[in-house]
Amino acid sequence: MVRKRREWPQQGEIVIGTVAQIFDKGAYITLDEYGGKRAYLPLNEVSSSWFHNIRDVIREGQKTAFKVIRVDPSKGHIDLSLKRVADVERDRKVFEWKRAKKAEVLLDFAAKKLGKRLDDAYEEAGWKLEDHYGEIYAGLEEAARRGAEALLMAGIGEEWAEVLAELAKEHIEIPQVKLSTILELRCHGPRGIEAIKRALVEALNYAKSKGYQVKIYADGAPKYKIDAIAEDYKALKNILKEVANVALSVISKEGGQGRILEEPKK
Repeated sequence: MVRKRREWPQQGEIVIGTVAQIFDKGAYITLDEYGGKRAYLPLNEVSSSWFHNIRDVIREGQKTAFKVIRVDPSKGHIDLSLKRVADVERDRKVFEWKRAKKAEVLLDFAAKKLGKRLDDAYEEAGWKLEDHYGEIYAGLEEAARRGAEALLMAGIGEEWAEVLAELAKEHIEIPQVKLSTILELRCHGPRGIEAIKRALVEALNYAKSKGYQVKIYADGAPKYKIDAIAEDYKALKNILKEVANVALSVISKEGGQGRILEEPKK
């Protein structure tokens, strides 16, 4: 069960809950992130659309996102709304929930490797990642990219950092994105073709020397396309700019002309 640091949810918070019992006038919901605390979903908070029976809208065992509309810790009461959850809020919460579940699995793996409990994993690593990166899974993604250093920066001890970094690299696949830009290269004269080829080869060699994932190919002369793959769009734009500038510099030295016809685009 994915957990939160707080014991009680806050009013207005979107939470993940599982429908436990359904009655004619409402339903009881188990809050998955708050230790299985039971909350109540009143009938008038089920849907904004007309329905004949509450079971037409929800079913027992269903897991979805709810909005907290009232909290009274002194009485142990939590009231929820289903109809007040916008589609974008639900989708975002479900996405976050799935990431949190993945993070908990990795924390549990690490705890078992170190002969410790899941509670220890949260206290000694998980909450520190949340404080530093805003989300536990985001911190583990950084570990998949940069290794234990990303975890040490969050204040995690070396023992936990080494084990979690190893697990992150093994189980987390960092998504890659692609951008392209188009150059126009011209060079007249008997050695014009060789000059253009040299400009493209030097640009590609530069990319390889930097470890960039880049392809360069003709897109109908005098147009040449540069494709690049990296982990985020900001990095990609910088990569494409660097590589394109190498080609433009070389063609200029060879007495030719070059320009960027199309800026990086998805």
